[in-house]
Amino acid sequence: MRKIRSLEQWRNIIEEQQASDLTITEFCQQHALSKTSFYAARSKLNTESSRFVQAKVTKHIAPTEQQLPIMLTIGSVKISFPPTMPVAYLSQLLRELAL
Repeated sequence: MRKIRSLEQWRNIIEEQQASDLTITEFCQQHALSKTSFYAARSKLNTESSRFVQAKVTKHIAPTEQQLPIMLTIGSVKISFPPTMPVAYLSQLLRELAL
């Protein structure tokens, strides 16, 4: 007998499959789901959503070296900028100084 599920139930099922290490075929077999229904529900949810793709963090990496400041020397004047200085701002500054 066919079981009717709401889109919210399908959303949970699809998220559960994505969190598992199982293929869709394996997941559907283990949970007695129709692959056709799974794909149809996923397609419907994708067209209704904003195409948001949930990312899964698998490994946190800490920065290993500290970034040095950007040093600009003009004659005897030295100017230091943080390494996070936006490139657009720095290029505009250099254009203005070249005039």
